[in-house]
Amino acid sequence: MDDTNSLIDQRKAKLKALEAKGVFPFQNKFTPGESCAAARGNYVEGREVAVAGRITAHRDMGKSMFIDVRDQSGRIQVYAQKNVIGDDPFNTFTHLDLGDFVGVKGTLFTTKTGEISIKLASFTILAKSLRPPPGKWHGLEDTEIRYRQRYLDLISNLEVKDVMLKRSAIVHEIRQFFHGRGYVEVETPAMQAIPGGAAAQPFKTFHNALGCEFYLRIALELYHKRLLVGGIDKLFEIGKNFRNEGLSRRHNPEFTMLEAYQAFGDYATMMETVQSLICHVAQKVLGTLVIETKDAEGKVTKTIDLTPDWRRAKYNDLIKEKTSADWFTISPAERRQRAHDMGAEIGKEFEDFEVTNAVFSKFIEPTLIQPTFVTHLPKELVPLAKLSPDDPTTVEVFECCINGQEISPGYTEQNDPIMQRATLEHQAGGEQQKLDEDFLVALEHGMPPAGGIGIGIDRLCMMLLGQESIRDVILFPQLKPKA
Repeated sequence: MDDTNSLIDQRKAKLKALEAKGVFPFQNKFTPGESCAAARGNYVEGREVAVAGRITAHRDMGKSMFIDVRDQSGRIQVYAQKNVIGDDPFNTFTHLDLGDFVGVKGTLFTTKTGEISIKLASFTILAKSLRPPPGKWHGLEDTEIRYRQRYLDLISNLEVKDVMLKRSAIVHEIRQFFHGRGYVEVETPAMQAIPGGAAAQPFKTFHNALGCEFYLRIALELYHKRLLVGGIDKLFEIGKNFRNEGLSRRHNPEFTMLEAYQAFGDYATMMETVQSLICHVAQKVLGTLVIETKDAEGKVTKTIDLTPDWRRAKYNDLIKEKTSADWFTISPAERRQRAHDMGAEIGKEFEDFEVTNAVFSKFIEPTLIQPTFVTHLPKELVPLAKLSPDDPTTVEVFECCINGQEISPGYTEQNDPIMQRATLEHQAGGEQQKLDEDFLVALEHGMPPAGGIGIGIDRLCMMLLGQESIRDVILFPQLKPKA
């Protein structure tokens, strides 16, 4: 800390020296003619260029000096000579530090070592950095600092910036995909009187003017179905959901969700949609359908092949493959005991279907590395879906699992208001205040048959970008405030 304070004092002294020379190092504007990468990519000897960015390297050679200037696109070297720009400007140039923002103008040339560079003609200090950069640009490794001060992480770890830029490109391509298929993008309330559409613990807030409690939404679903009732046949939304639950490498209390619904479709319609969407995004953003996860040394540790068609397997069949052929014919007590003996985490209050699902969650889902549609889940797991005509103990639902985790569920949506009321009342456990009566009234006006999907954008980005923690694909993950 003493070293940092000393460096800050030195930089403040340089700031005062610059101001004493009539140089104000916090400018309002500078308009670069092109990006650093464009300047390098469009090389013509002697071509005049103007670029701007942060100084990331600094080499003093007496009467000349090299600096590296970096913007979002990349870096370019700048060569300053005292006899070219003049004594006073060169003296000002020596007051520059790593981390400062500068705008430079000059001509392109190639050094003796073959480095495309700018021969400086003039420069403007755009912003003085009063704090030294982390790790002297060799990479910021302190995880706590990386997440709390993400801007430092982005400055010093270029691969982190690349992940975040690709995340933005993924979201862009998702929108392009749905717009191309004639979907309407909608926005629905993030504050809701009744949090519905999922089984999760909500965050509470209070609206002073209305004098009542609201909840931050835990899902988008119920408002989207209202829109199906209203005649919007194909719709999607990318928005924040909030769940007041634990944190893990796969869970953040605030996360980004895509939900999409198509009238007159079903779960099979949405399987094709999910497969096509993810392949479209991978091809557009990554240029490949083969996703590689690498370790710190760059060794490939996992390969995921997204090439269609993806495997489809029924939930019950996967359970029997992992446990025994008689799993669904033995008594609930026997199932509980077997699950316990296998090492599944079984709560005392677990119902029979939850016991089986605990086996799926621990022993089957983590093994589904290659894309797999797990279909026909138990009806108790998904109260908002329609029963399977050939097996009324299951619902027409899929879970798309990739990389050992669920990427997307999809349903044939329940549009029978009487059956929907019965399942939601059962889920509410008799607590009437948990029922969204307005949603049920909407269904009574008639909702067309429809297919629906949800995709966690953060988990999708983890899979596509080879990241092991959700915090590494969220710019500012939730952290406990510093004491």
